[in-house]
Amino acid sequence: MPATNFEEWMETITYQCKHVVSWNDRTDRLVRMDFSKENNRWNDEVTRDEHLFKEKVEHFLLQEQAIYGIGGYNELRTIYAVSEVFGKHAEEPRRLHIGMDIWGRAGTTVFAPLKGSIHSFAFNNRYGDYGATIILKHVFTSCTFYTLYGHLCLNDLAGIQEGDVIEAGQAFAHFGDLCENGHWPPHLHFQIIKDMQGMKGDYPGVCKQSEAAFYLKNCPNPDLILQMMPFAIIAK
Repeated sequence: MPATNFEEWMETITYQCKHVVSWNDRTDRLVRMDFSKENNRWNDEVTRDEHLFKEKVEHFLLQEQAIYGIGGYNELRTIYAVSEVFGKHAEEPRRLHIGMDIWGRAGTTVFAPLKGSIHSFAFNNRYGDYGATIILKHVFTSCTFYTLYGHLCLNDLAGIQEGDVIEAGQAFAHFGDLCENGHWPPHLHFQIIKDMQGMKGDYPGVCKQSEAAFYLKNCPNPDLILQMMPFAIIAK
């Protein structure tokens, strides 16, 4: 399938997609979370202390009476300066986020949006990395693509194997806590990937600005599947 037609094709299967996290668009409140450099709510003092960062995110969601916070696709973030994973000392560090984050409570259940199989999984256990990670492969008659789930519980990797079939709507993972999710406040990093480029158990979720054209094309807007952003309110 030509890359330019992928988004149009995805729109034709949206009706098949199940919720990735449990929520009700009529009763549950979602709030947009902005980690761009323009938003000083999440300053260096907060994000450099993982426990304070988690506390602030939890307080923010409680204050907004939101079940989840959501956002981050194609967002330029300064919070990645905390980790060597993103090349903080490089001439051009990685700062552009190419997945969607859903912020919530540790232990929140993650469901498969579409039928697939386990392509690969890994414990990317560096400070600031994905932590426990699972990648699903989805095969349709006219297209094959992948979905990545980062910052999971380490227990989610126990007993699974590459090739295991995961049905649409099946619970297969959970939001991890600090010690198992790369030391981030509990959340899910969800990403669509058209071409894994030979990688297994990992794929960049943050890229250099100079590489944006390639990565945004290879990793289209996750809300094509999530269908959550139109329901998310902007915080006061």
